[in-house]
Amino acid sequence: MKPVFEFISPLPSSSLKAFFQEKDEFDAPWHFHPQFELTYILRSSGLRYVGNSIENFEEDDLVLLGPSLPHCWKNVGPQINKAQAIVIQWDLNLLGQDWLKQPEFSHIKRMLELSEKGIRFDKVFACKIKDTLIKMLEMESFEKLMCFLNLMQLISEQPEYQILCDHNFTITTASQQSDRINSIYQYVRKHYGSKIRLEDIAAHLHMTEENFSRFFSRVMKKTFFTFLNEFRLHMACKQLIETDLQVKEISYACGYETLPFFYRQFKRFKQISPLQFRLKYHKLDPDFA
Repeated sequence: MKPVFEFISPLPSSSLKAFFQEKDEFDAPWHFHPQFELTYILRSSGLRYVGNSIENFEEDDLVLLGPSLPHCWKNVGPQINKAQAIVIQWDLNLLGQDWLKQPEFSHIKRMLELSEKGIRFDKVFACKIKDTLIKMLEMESFEKLMCFLNLMQLISEQPEYQILCDHNFTITTASQQSDRINSIYQYVRKHYGSKIRLEDIAAHLHMTEENFSRFFSRVMKKTFFTFLNEFRLHMACKQLIETDLQVKEISYACGYETLPFFYRQFKRFKQISPLQFRLKYHKLDPDFA
């Protein structure tokens, strides 16, 4: 079974994504993404699939996953209550390219390296940080980031944990498809502010333009340029909130060649104009009062 690539849109107001998930049952497919993920199961039980690990899970299951590690939680049998979880996702370069090289983050660095094969933490410890995770969901961006770093340090100092995947498991064995999608994501992330031609991204993957287009549409269920446009709009939203740059500057910085086209695309996907989006967010955020 090949894992499905999941595109995680960055939040415009935060360096990490923390959210509460509630569903009738966990229905996410076997998937992967370039971000780290910390998942706390508040309510539900079933089977947890991580790499080549298959284990039962129940309430207070706390798992840390490294980038591109395939995973999913699946319920087994009828569920009396809805499935609930808290999920935190973040990029490797959360605080800049070399932040993990600083001595203050040595324990966190080691833990993140171990997460390449998945880590399950002791249930007693998981229960101790449950309230902190719940409170994080309502925090403002800066407070949330500080809380997250303290939490990561606390987790990295825990002596009781279990590595989930076998020692011989490597992400490269997941599938060539997974590697290709991850490579596309990293390319777009690096070059979205410049003009990206189909021949450039196809050559990056050593594919013809036709084969690349067919591959991307089959796997992602959308065209490459639809994906690229969505990514650029997410980054534009982030800059509209976090900077005082003019809309014209933001549109060019995000790879749009003309301002009218940027406005049309923004309104099509967000249902409001860039300026209305900025004003709406600032009215909702007390930090901008």
